[in-house]
Amino acid sequence: MYNWVSSVGPSAPEEGWQVYSSAQDSEGRCVCTVVAPQQTVCSRDARTKQLRQLLEKVQNMSQSIEVLDQRTQRDLQFVEKMEEQVKGLENKFKQVEDGHESNIARQYKSIKVKMEELRPLIPVLEAYKADALLVRQFKEEVANVTELLGSLQEQMGGLDYQELHGRVMNLEDRLRACMQRLACGKLTGISEPITIKSSGSRFGSWMTDPLAPTGDNRVWYMDGYHNNRFVREYQSMYDFMTTDNFTSHRLPHPWSGTGQVVYNGSIYFNKFQSHTIIKFDFSTSLISRSRQLDFAGYNNMYHYSWGGHSDIDLMVDEGGLWAVYATNQNAGNIVLSQLNPNTLQIIRSWITNHPKRSAGEAFMICGTLYVTNGYSGGTKVYYAYSTNSSTYEYIDIPLTNKYSHLSMLDYNPRDRALYAWNNGHQVLYNVTLYHIIQ
Repeated sequence: MYNWVSSVGPSAPEEGWQVYSSAQDSEGRCVCTVVAPQQTVCSRDARTKQLRQLLEKVQNMSQSIEVLDQRTQRDLQFVEKMEEQVKGLENKFKQVEDGHESNIARQYKSIKVKMEELRPLIPVLEAYKADALLVRQFKEEVANVTELLGSLQEQMGGLDYQELHGRVMNLEDRLRACMQRLACGKLTGISEPITIKSSGSRFGSWMTDPLAPTGDNRVWYMDGYHNNRFVREYQSMYDFMTTDNFTSHRLPHPWSGTGQVVYNGSIYFNKFQSHTIIKFDFSTSLISRSRQLDFAGYNNMYHYSWGGHSDIDLMVDEGGLWAVYATNQNAGNIVLSQLNPNTLQIIRSWITNHPKRSAGEAFMICGTLYVTNGYSGGTKVYYAYSTNSSTYEYIDIPLTNKYSHLSMLDYNPRDRALYAWNNGHQVLYNVTLYHIIQ
């Protein structure tokens, strides 16, 4: 029938995905033929999907590493400065030690005591610098794997899927261990406040989402502590600071207190005059989950010392979602519960000895609950309860209360900063964490 046939592309089906041929019939019309491959399309689609999932996982790890790298580099500057001070003190110590003048004996003794206090920091500083190098190596390795996955998506060749999957899983495990080691630490200092904006009433809350994807810098704003159900959404911190352009979201119920938190695209809040916690999804404008926090006091039964229906305080740290409240069973002392963010079920609870009504405000960092001694005047963080060891200690970390009335104080693990509502002012504090490297 055909006058001639010419092949275009691979000559055998097993060598590629498609085989094209063209011909002319007796009337000179063009005829095209497609020969299907021997291996099934479903097999390839499944393989492509697996590689795409791996690529998405590596891209998520890359974003996490970028955040970790920014934190590490900032801390590394502090570490290097401390290292210079320690070495400088060592040199002074040596100079004094080499001298024999009696009039410097007192100075010699003072420096020697100080040096003995600082000497254990030297190996810690060296270890931290090594971990900073490890983060940079992680970045390079993730970049290499990402490039390989992108190439494989195009060529569908190269490494066996199981081998590649193993490499990605190993990298993810190492990254998680590294982040846990470097991202967390013990609170040792709080910076002077940075006033972002002055707006709203005396009480309220504002926040950003610590799990928001890269590029999502929206600010969430809630004025008042009861009988309100409108949440403002600003597109960025800059918009929040400089404009009054916002989108308003109406919640299905009014909130109670100022202990709301936005986490992974949803807002978690305490329903007014109840011990019910609600998870409201901003993308669907629907309640995705609600659950009662059994035995928790509400309706100003066990509030913070400033009042304001602050019985149940929801918060987030590196470990996830938490609820701080009090119960009759614990004599009005603080109960700390870790919550499953999807189901709102309690994962585990810790019972403390600190009266809820005596606490000014509280926040979580790296699994430790920090409590302030008040909300007005001279304020400090003075109580810390560690969920890792189930122990508490009294500390003394000054907190500059610039506008004299704190009604909200929450930690954001992505920014590693404290968000505060201070008498109608929205304020940020940077924090210093001491990393204990084992």
